[in-house]
Amino acid sequence: MLRPNRVLAVGGLVLVCFLYWKPLHTYVKTKHELRVREGEVAALRLEKRRLEHRIATVGSRESLIREARRLGLVKPGERLFIVKGIPAWREGR
Repeated sequence: MLRPNRVLAVGGLVLVCFLYWKPLHTYVKTKHELRVREGEVAALRLEKRRLEHRIATVGSRESLIREARRLGLVKPGERLFIVKGIPAWREGR
């Protein structure tokens, strides 16, 4: 026969577990997302260093401008236009 004290204790334990499950699950999920984002940040920092090194090793001003254009960068006040289908256009001529 179950005593009321044991039923209350088990019920209280189940309630506490139920109340802690959601925050604990959210904490673990957030911690995982944080690790993923830290990996992305590390990869982006490495890419930034690589690009900064490429810019630093570029010889002349013209080659620096050409490389910046190739990367899709524009000067302040300029507009970027992306033209697609040039190889097909050249073949048609």
